[in-house]
Amino acid sequence: MAKTFKTSLFAAAAGLILSTGVAQADVKIAIAGPFTGQLASFGEQLKRGAEMAVRDLNAKGGVNGKKIQLVYGDDQCDPKQAVSVANNLVNQGVVFVAGHFCSSSSIPASDVYNEEGIPMITPASTNPTLTEKGYDRVYRVCGRDDQQGSVAGAYVAKAHASDNVAIIHDKTAYGKGLADEMKKALNAAGKKEMIYEPITAGEKDYSALISKLKKAKISVVYLGGYHPEGGLIVRQAKEQGLKIQLISGDALNSLEFGSIAGPAGDGTIFTFGPEPRNFPEAQAVVKSFKDGGYDPEGYTLYTYATLQAWAQAATEAKTNDMDAVAKQLHNTRFNTVIGQFSFNEKGDTDGRAYVWYEWKDGNYAER
Repeated sequence: MAKTFKTSLFAAAAGLILSTGVAQADVKIAIAGPFTGQLASFGEQLKRGAEMAVRDLNAKGGVNGKKIQLVYGDDQCDPKQAVSVANNLVNQGVVFVAGHFCSSSSIPASDVYNEEGIPMITPASTNPTLTEKGYDRVYRVCGRDDQQGSVAGAYVAKAHASDNVAIIHDKTAYGKGLADEMKKALNAAGKKEMIYEPITAGEKDYSALISKLKKAKISVVYLGGYHPEGGLIVRQAKEQGLKIQLISGDALNSLEFGSIAGPAGDGTIFTFGPEPRNFPEAQAVVKSFKDGGYDPEGYTLYTYATLQAWAQAATEAKTNDMDAVAKQLHNTRFNTVIGQFSFNEKGDTDGRAYVWYEWKDGNYAER
Protein backbone atom coordinates (compact mmCIF):
# COMPACT_ATOMS: atom_id res chain seq x y z
CA MET A 1 0.00 0.00 0.00
CA ALA A 2 2.79 2.42 0.93
CA LYS A 3 4.48 2.11 -2.47
CA THR A 4 1.21 2.73 -4.34
CA PHE A 5 0.45 5.70 -2.11
CA LYS A 6 3.80 7.37 -2.75
CA THR A 7 3.42 6.81 -6.46
CA SER A 8 -0.03 8.40 -6.43
CA LEU A 9 1.24 11.44 -4.54
CA PHE A 10 4.09 11.87 -7.02
CA ALA A 11 1.63 11.64 -9.88
CA ALA A 12 -0.66 14.12 -8.15
CA ALA A 13 2.18 16.60 -7.77
CA ALA A 14 2.89 16.25 -11.46
CA GLY A 15 -0.74 17.02 -12.34
CA LEU A 16 -2.27 13.57 -12.64
CA ILE A 17 -4.95 13.23 -15.30
CA LEU A 18 -7.38 10.39 -14.75
CA SER A 19 -9.10 9.96 -18.07
CA THR A 20 -9.61 7.48 -20.86
CA GLY A 21 -8.24 8.00 -24.35
CA VAL A 22 -7.56 11.75 -24.17
CA ALA A 23 -4.38 13.74 -23.79
CA GLN A 24 -5.83 16.39 -21.53
CA ALA A 25 -8.83 16.52 -19.21
CA ASP A 26 -11.52 19.13 -19.67
CA VAL A 27 -12.75 19.78 -16.13
CA LYS A 28 -10.83 19.83 -12.86
CA ILE A 29 -12.18 18.56 -9.58
CA ALA A 30 -10.26 18.03 -6.35
CA ILE A 31 -9.89 15.55 -3.53
CA ALA A 32 -8.60 17.09 -0.29
CA GLY A 33 -7.53 15.32 2.88
CA PRO A 34 -4.59 14.04 4.95
CA PHE A 35 -2.46 12.27 2.34
CA THR A 36 0.59 12.46 4.58
CA GLY A 37 1.02 12.62 8.34
CA GLN A 38 -0.49 10.71 11.23
CA LEU A 39 -3.91 10.30 9.60
CA ALA A 40 -2.69 9.37 6.12
CA SER A 41 -4.60 6.07 6.25
CA PHE A 42 -7.80 8.10 5.99
CA GLY A 43 -6.32 10.10 3.13
CA GLU A 44 -5.70 6.79 1.39
CA GLN A 45 -9.39 5.92 1.76
CA LEU A 46 -10.43 9.24 0.22
CA LYS A 47 -7.85 9.01 -2.56
CA ARG A 48 -8.85 5.47 -3.51
CA GLY A 49 -12.55 6.32 -3.60
CA ALA A 50 -12.05 9.44 -5.68
CA GLU A 51 -9.70 7.81 -8.17
CA MET A 52 -12.03 4.87 -8.77
CA ALA A 53 -15.00 7.21 -9.22
CA VAL A 54 -13.12 9.36 -11.73
CA ARG A 55 -11.96 6.27 -13.61
CA ASP A 56 -15.52 4.98 -13.83
CA LEU A 57 -16.98 8.35 -14.83
CA ASN A 58 -14.35 8.90 -17.54
CA ALA A 59 -14.90 5.38 -18.86
CA LYS A 60 -18.50 6.42 -19.54
CA GLY A 61 -17.47 9.59 -21.34
CA GLY A 62 -16.99 11.93 -18.39
CA VAL A 63 -19.55 14.46 -17.22
CA ASN A 64 -21.52 16.46 -19.78
CA GLY A 65 -19.12 15.25 -22.44
CA LYS A 66 -16.01 16.43 -20.60
CA LYS A 67 -13.34 14.20 -19.11
CA ILE A 68 -12.34 14.73 -15.50
CA GLN A 69 -8.93 15.63 -14.12
CA LEU A 70 -8.47 14.87 -10.43
CA VAL A 71 -6.11 17.12 -8.49
CA TYR A 72 -5.02 16.62 -4.89
CA GLY A 73 -4.76 18.81 -1.81
CA ASP A 74 -2.84 17.42 1.18
CA ASP A 75 -3.96 19.24 4.34
CA GLN A 76 -2.50 16.77 6.91
CA CYS A 77 -5.64 17.53 8.96
CA ASP A 78 -4.09 20.86 9.91
CA PRO A 79 -6.46 23.88 9.83
CA LYS A 80 -3.87 26.36 8.51
CA GLN A 81 -2.66 23.93 5.88
CA ALA A 82 -6.27 23.32 4.87
CA VAL A 83 -6.77 27.01 4.10
CA SER A 84 -3.57 27.02 2.06
CA VAL A 85 -4.75 23.91 0.20
CA ALA A 86 -8.13 25.49 -0.47
CA ASN A 87 -6.56 28.62 -1.95
CA ASN A 88 -4.24 26.50 -4.08
CA LEU A 89 -7.18 24.51 -5.43
CA VAL A 90 -8.98 27.74 -6.26
CA ASN A 91 -5.92 28.91 -8.18
CA GLN A 92 -5.87 25.61 -10.11
CA GLY A 93 -9.41 26.28 -11.32
CA VAL A 94 -11.26 23.37 -9.75
CA VAL A 95 -15.04 23.45 -10.05
CA PHE A 96 -15.74 21.00 -7.20
CA VAL A 97 -14.00 19.76 -4.05
CA ALA A 98 -14.54 16.35 -2.47
CA GLY A 99 -13.26 16.83 1.07
CA HIS A 100 -11.87 17.54 3.45
CA PHE A 101 -11.60 14.66 5.95
CA CYS A 102 -11.06 16.25 9.36
CA SER A 103 -13.68 18.71 10.57
CA SER A 104 -10.85 20.98 11.75
CA SER A 105 -9.82 21.24 8.08
CA SER A 106 -13.24 21.32 6.44
CA ILE A 107 -14.57 24.17 8.59
CA PRO A 108 -11.90 26.80 7.71
CA ALA A 109 -11.52 25.53 4.12
CA SER A 110 -15.26 25.95 3.58
CA ASP A 111 -14.84 29.71 4.06
CA VAL A 112 -12.54 29.81 1.03
CA TYR A 113 -14.75 27.65 -1.17
CA ASN A 114 -17.86 29.60 -0.20
CA GLU A 115 -16.22 32.89 -1.09
CA GLU A 116 -15.18 31.51 -4.48
CA GLY A 117 -18.52 29.80 -5.16
CA ILE A 118 -17.04 26.29 -5.36
CA PRO A 119 -19.33 23.45 -4.23
CA MET A 120 -17.74 21.30 -1.53
CA ILE A 121 -18.98 17.89 -0.37
CA THR A 122 -17.16 16.19 2.49
CA PRO A 123 -17.37 12.42 2.75
CA ALA A 124 -16.29 12.39 6.39
CA SER A 125 -16.41 15.66 8.39
CA THR A 126 -19.05 15.21 11.07
CA ASN A 127 -18.82 18.35 13.24
CA PRO A 128 -22.25 20.10 13.10
CA THR A 129 -20.63 23.56 12.76
CA LEU A 130 -19.70 22.84 9.14
CA THR A 131 -23.28 22.91 7.89
CA GLU A 132 -24.59 25.34 10.50
CA LYS A 133 -22.69 28.31 9.05
CA GLY A 134 -25.39 29.11 6.50
CA TYR A 135 -23.30 28.41 3.39
CA ASP A 136 -25.34 27.15 0.45
CA ARG A 137 -22.46 25.29 -1.27
CA VAL A 138 -21.24 23.09 1.57
CA TYR A 139 -22.56 19.53 1.92
CA ARG A 140 -21.73 16.22 3.59
CA VAL A 141 -22.67 12.65 2.74
CA CYS A 142 -21.88 11.39 6.25
CA GLY A 143 -23.80 11.94 9.48
CA ARG A 144 -23.20 14.51 12.23
CA ASP A 145 -21.61 14.28 15.65
CA ASP A 146 -24.79 15.32 17.40
CA GLN A 147 -26.29 12.16 15.89
CA GLN A 148 -23.51 9.71 16.72
CA GLY A 149 -22.82 11.34 20.08
CA SER A 150 -26.46 10.86 21.03
CA VAL A 151 -26.30 7.18 20.06
CA ALA A 152 -23.15 6.65 22.13
CA GLY A 153 -24.36 8.56 25.19
CA ALA A 154 -27.65 6.69 25.34
CA TYR A 155 -25.89 3.36 24.90
CA VAL A 156 -23.30 3.95 27.63
CA ALA A 157 -25.93 5.20 30.08
CA LYS A 158 -27.91 1.99 29.63
CA ALA A 159 -25.25 -0.67 29.02
CA HIS A 160 -22.78 0.67 31.58
CA ALA A 161 -25.15 2.11 34.16
CA SER A 162 -23.08 0.90 37.12
CA ASP A 163 -19.61 1.49 35.61
CA ASN A 164 -17.31 4.45 36.15
CA VAL A 165 -17.02 6.33 32.85
CA ALA A 166 -14.33 8.67 31.57
CA ILE A 167 -14.72 10.93 28.54
CA ILE A 168 -11.51 12.07 26.85
CA HIS A 169 -10.93 14.12 23.71
CA ASP A 170 -8.04 15.35 21.59
CA LYS A 171 -9.09 19.03 21.51
CA THR A 172 -9.80 18.98 17.76
CA ALA A 173 -13.07 20.19 16.22
CA TYR A 174 -14.02 16.57 15.62
CA GLY A 175 -12.77 15.03 18.86
CA LYS A 176 -14.00 17.63 21.33
CA GLY A 177 -17.22 18.14 19.42
CA LEU A 178 -18.00 14.42 19.47
CA ALA A 179 -17.04 14.04 23.14
CA ASP A 180 -19.25 16.98 24.11
CA GLU A 181 -22.24 15.55 22.22
CA MET A 182 -21.72 12.17 23.87
CA LYS A 183 -21.44 13.82 27.31
CA LYS A 184 -24.63 15.79 26.68
CA ALA A 185 -26.56 12.62 25.81
CA LEU A 186 -25.03 10.65 28.69
CA ASN A 187 -25.97 13.32 31.22
CA ALA A 188 -29.45 13.69 29.76
CA ALA A 189 -29.93 9.95 30.33
CA GLY A 190 -29.17 10.45 34.02
CA LYS A 191 -25.54 9.30 34.19
CA LYS A 192 -22.54 11.45 35.07
CA GLU A 193 -19.00 10.77 33.90
CA MET A 194 -16.25 10.49 36.54
CA ILE A 195 -13.59 12.14 34.37
CA TYR A 196 -13.75 14.59 31.47
CA GLU A 197 -10.19 15.06 30.24
CA PRO A 198 -8.39 16.52 27.20
CA ILE A 199 -5.39 14.74 25.69
CA THR A 200 -2.82 15.90 23.18
CA ALA A 201 -2.92 14.30 19.75
CA GLY A 202 0.38 12.78 18.77
CA GLU A 203 1.53 11.84 22.27
CA LYS A 204 3.20 8.46 22.62
CA ASP A 205 3.05 7.94 26.39
CA TYR A 206 -0.32 7.99 28.17
CA SER A 207 0.94 6.74 31.54
CA ALA A 208 -0.28 9.84 33.41
CA LEU A 209 -3.78 9.47 31.95
CA ILE A 210 -3.87 5.76 32.72
CA SER A 211 -2.79 6.38 36.31
CA LYS A 212 -5.65 8.84 36.67
CA LEU A 213 -8.09 6.31 35.20
CA LYS A 214 -6.84 3.67 37.64
CA LYS A 215 -7.23 5.96 40.63
CA ALA A 216 -10.84 6.74 39.66
CA LYS A 217 -11.54 3.03 39.00
CA ILE A 218 -12.60 3.75 35.44
CA SER A 219 -13.76 0.78 33.40
CA VAL A 220 -15.31 2.57 30.41
CA VAL A 221 -13.48 5.20 28.35
CA TYR A 222 -15.18 7.18 25.61
CA LEU A 223 -12.70 8.74 23.18
CA GLY A 224 -13.45 11.75 21.05
CA GLY A 225 -10.50 11.47 18.70
CA TYR A 226 -8.68 9.37 16.16
CA HIS A 227 -7.36 5.83 15.94
CA PRO A 228 -3.64 6.44 16.68
CA GLU A 229 -4.38 7.79 20.17
CA GLY A 230 -7.14 5.24 20.74
CA GLY A 231 -4.85 2.36 19.86
CA LEU A 232 -2.05 3.56 22.12
CA ILE A 233 -4.34 4.23 25.08
CA VAL A 234 -6.04 0.84 25.06
CA ARG A 235 -2.72 -0.98 24.54
CA GLN A 236 -0.87 0.91 27.26
CA ALA A 237 -3.80 0.51 29.66
CA LYS A 238 -3.61 -3.26 29.25
CA GLU A 239 0.16 -3.22 29.67
CA GLN A 240 -0.27 -1.30 32.93
CA GLY A 241 -2.90 -3.69 34.26
CA LEU A 242 -6.01 -1.62 33.59
CA LYS A 243 -8.85 -3.32 31.74
CA ILE A 244 -11.06 -0.78 29.98
CA GLN A 245 -13.91 -0.86 27.52
CA LEU A 246 -12.89 1.65 24.86
CA ILE A 247 -15.76 3.26 22.95
CA SER A 248 -15.39 5.86 20.23
CA GLY A 249 -16.74 7.32 17.00
CA ASP A 250 -16.21 6.80 13.28
CA ALA A 251 -12.52 7.76 13.32
CA LEU A 252 -11.68 4.26 14.56
CA ASN A 253 -12.64 2.73 11.20
CA SER A 254 -9.08 2.31 9.98
CA LEU A 255 -7.20 -0.99 10.06
CA GLU A 256 -4.30 0.94 11.54
CA PHE A 257 -6.12 0.91 14.88
CA GLY A 258 -5.75 -2.86 15.00
CA SER A 259 -2.06 -2.63 14.16
CA ILE A 260 -1.45 -0.08 16.92
CA ALA A 261 -3.65 -1.62 19.62
CA GLY A 262 -2.80 -5.26 18.98
CA PRO A 263 -4.83 -7.81 20.99
CA ALA A 264 -5.71 -5.06 23.51
CA GLY A 265 -8.01 -3.57 20.88
CA ASP A 266 -10.31 -6.60 20.86
CA GLY A 267 -13.75 -5.63 22.12
CA THR A 268 -13.35 -1.93 21.32
CA ILE A 269 -16.56 -0.56 19.80
CA PHE A 270 -17.31 2.51 17.70
CA THR A 271 -20.14 4.14 15.79
CA PHE A 272 -20.30 4.48 12.01
CA GLY A 273 -22.98 4.26 9.34
CA PRO A 274 -24.19 0.83 8.22
CA GLU A 275 -21.36 -1.03 6.46
CA PRO A 276 -21.39 0.36 2.89
CA ARG A 277 -19.45 -2.62 1.53
CA ASN A 278 -22.59 -4.70 2.20
CA PHE A 279 -24.98 -2.47 0.24
CA PRO A 280 -26.42 -4.04 -2.94
CA GLU A 281 -25.68 -0.78 -4.80
CA ALA A 282 -21.99 -1.09 -3.94
CA GLN A 283 -21.26 -4.65 -5.00
CA ALA A 284 -19.92 -3.97 -8.50
CA VAL A 285 -17.64 -1.20 -7.23
CA VAL A 286 -16.49 -3.26 -4.24
CA LYS A 287 -15.58 -6.05 -6.65
CA SER A 288 -13.56 -3.63 -8.79
CA PHE A 289 -11.64 -2.48 -5.73
CA LYS A 290 -10.98 -6.00 -4.53
CA ASP A 291 -9.97 -7.15 -8.00
CA GLY A 292 -7.34 -4.42 -7.80
CA GLY A 293 -6.11 -5.67 -4.44
CA TYR A 294 -7.78 -3.10 -2.19
CA ASP A 295 -10.60 -3.59 0.30
CA PRO A 296 -12.61 -0.33 0.30
CA GLU A 297 -12.86 0.18 4.06
CA GLY A 298 -14.04 3.16 6.06
CA TYR A 299 -14.78 6.26 4.00
CA THR A 300 -13.64 4.89 0.63
CA LEU A 301 -17.16 4.30 -0.67
CA TYR A 302 -18.41 7.52 0.93
CA THR A 303 -15.87 9.35 -1.20
CA TYR A 304 -16.95 7.46 -4.31
CA ALA A 305 -20.54 8.48 -3.50
CA THR A 306 -19.46 12.10 -3.07
CA LEU A 307 -18.24 12.21 -6.67
CA GLN A 308 -21.35 10.37 -7.83
CA ALA A 309 -23.51 13.08 -6.26
CA TRP A 310 -21.58 15.88 -7.95
CA ALA A 311 -21.65 14.10 -11.31
CA GLN A 312 -25.39 13.40 -11.08
CA ALA A 313 -26.13 17.02 -10.18
CA ALA A 314 -23.99 18.28 -13.05
CA THR A 315 -25.62 15.85 -15.46
CA GLU A 316 -29.10 16.92 -14.43
CA ALA A 317 -28.08 20.59 -14.64
CA LYS A 318 -26.68 19.84 -18.13
CA THR A 319 -23.58 21.87 -17.28
CA ASN A 320 -20.51 21.75 -15.07
CA ASP A 321 -20.97 25.40 -14.15
CA MET A 322 -20.54 25.81 -10.39
CA ASP A 323 -23.63 27.95 -9.84
CA ALA A 324 -25.92 25.58 -11.70
CA VAL A 325 -24.44 22.50 -10.04
CA ALA A 326 -24.70 24.00 -6.55
CA LYS A 327 -28.37 24.75 -7.13
CA GLN A 328 -28.98 21.24 -8.49
CA LEU A 329 -27.25 19.65 -5.48
CA HIS A 330 -30.10 21.01 -3.36
CA ASN A 331 -32.75 19.63 -5.70
CA THR A 332 -31.67 16.09 -6.50
CA ARG A 333 -32.12 12.69 -4.91
CA PHE A 334 -28.93 10.79 -5.52
CA ASN A 335 -28.44 7.13 -6.37
CA THR A 336 -25.04 6.11 -5.04
CA VAL A 337 -23.00 3.20 -3.72
CA ILE A 338 -24.04 4.15 -0.18
CA GLY A 339 -27.72 4.22 -1.08
CA GLN A 340 -30.13 7.01 -1.93
CA PHE A 341 -29.98 10.39 -0.22
CA SER A 342 -30.67 14.06 -0.75
CA PHE A 343 -29.33 17.22 0.88
CA ASN A 344 -31.47 19.42 3.09
CA GLU A 345 -31.26 23.20 3.15
CA LYS A 346 -28.20 23.05 5.43
CA GLY A 347 -26.35 20.58 3.23
CA ASP A 348 -26.80 17.56 5.50
CA THR A 349 -28.16 14.27 4.21
CA ASP A 350 -31.28 12.45 5.21
CA GLY A 351 -31.22 8.91 6.52
CA ARG A 352 -27.62 8.71 7.79
CA ALA A 353 -28.07 6.35 10.74
CA TYR A 354 -25.33 5.20 13.13
CA VAL A 355 -24.74 1.59 14.15
CA TRP A 356 -22.13 -0.18 16.26
CA TYR A 357 -18.94 -1.88 15.10
CA GLU A 358 -16.59 -4.06 17.13
CA TRP A 359 -12.88 -4.77 16.80
CA LYS A 360 -11.65 -8.37 16.93
CA ASP A 361 -8.42 -9.99 15.76
CA GLY A 362 -7.17 -6.87 14.05
CA ASN A 363 -10.31 -6.14 12.06
CA TYR A 364 -13.73 -4.60 12.64
CA ALA A 365 -17.24 -5.56 11.66
CA GLU A 366 -20.77 -4.32 12.21
CA ARG A 367 -22.27 -5.85 15.36
